[in-house]
Amino acid sequence: MDRPSRMQLGALTIAATRPRMLARFYSTLLGWPYIREEEPGPGQPPYAGYALVCPPDGVAEPALNFEYDPHHRRPVWPSVEGEQTTTQHLDFGVDDLDSAVVWAIECGATLPDFQPAPSQHRVMIDPEGHPFCLCASGEET
Repeated sequence: MDRPSRMQLGALTIAATRPRMLARFYSTLLGWPYIREEEPGPGQPPYAGYALVCPPDGVAEPALNFEYDPHHRRPVWPSVEGEQTTTQHLDFGVDDLDSAVVWAIECGATLPDFQPAPSQHRVMIDPEGHPFCLCASGEET
């Protein structure tokens, strides 16, 4: 069977305990529009629901979906045998690594002690525990 002619990444979905809060974090961090949200479903806690953050017009990057997962556990960074691990993370290219770290912290991220390559990128932790990297220009791959 041949690959379909069009297969394009449109969005990345991130599971979270508080998806609407996490979407607001990434919207602020990236300066991207907070497009929409959905309220919690029947029987779900008030912080559940769904949210969508999209890149600004003219920016060809995938959207970020945030969905409620009642079983989400914060990943441990760096990974520890037997503990919850992250299965993927986001890399963001930045022009000034140090100021990007300060901005991310102001937005609600944390900077863990373990940094495998601090001169090239910084691992940050979002408010739900997902690691993401701020990468000096040219390093995000």
